[in-house]
Amino acid sequence: MLHQELGGETVLLNLANEQYFGLDAVGTRVWQLLVETRRAPEVMARLQQEFEVTPERLQADLTALLSELVDAGLVRVGAG
Repeated sequence: MLHQELGGETVLLNLANEQYFGLDAVGTRVWQLLVETRRAPEVMARLQQEFEVTPERLQADLTALLSELVDAGLVRVGAG
């Protein structure tokens, strides 16, 4: 998998299937935190500090994005 940030947005390339995936500015921040922490609960905590959003909305949006990234083969869900 390759990723490149361009103008505040990120383009991801799954090398296995050669499909591109684009992230807007908020998705890019999620990606940066995933690369840094590799743990969804830590990403959630950091985003809650950085954005004015209810915990319920943040959880729903983060879950949806992570699902899309898993389906696209760009992240894996692991134990611990």
